[in-house]
Amino acid sequence: MRQGASKNVGSPSRPRSASPPERADWRNGVTARIRRLIEEADPAAVEEQKWKKPSNPAGVPVWYHDGILCHVVALKHRVRLTFLKGASLPDPKGLFNACLEGHALRAIDFYEGDDLDRQGIQSLVRAAAAQNASSARPR
Repeated sequence: MRQGASKNVGSPSRPRSASPPERADWRNGVTARIRRLIEEADPAAVEEQKWKKPSNPAGVPVWYHDGILCHVVALKHRVRLTFLKGASLPDPKGLFNACLEGHALRAIDFYEGDDLDRQGIQSLVRAAAAQNASSARPR
């Protein structure tokens, strides 16, 4: 073995399935508050955990009501609330601050210490649910 090379090459210092230590920080609190706002805005919405992978074994919380309403993902320095059809939703409070260049997706990035606009977020959730309901196929 050459000098300076690690004996544990290829062995991570922490198993990949373990959550990074910073996952148990402020982002969990923001995600929980967003979850409550979504549940209050649309009690009929169903939450599922999707897109599980080794780096995020818990997955991403996704809310459905006649289609996907939104999902929340904790990124390294922010929490992102994404609306798949956000470009067509009214945003009178100007909350969308990420993914603005696309034709469909819109997102809100929350950084540590940011306030959550309860009325604005709930208004977007309700608008997304109404939009999904209007385009839902009859069963």
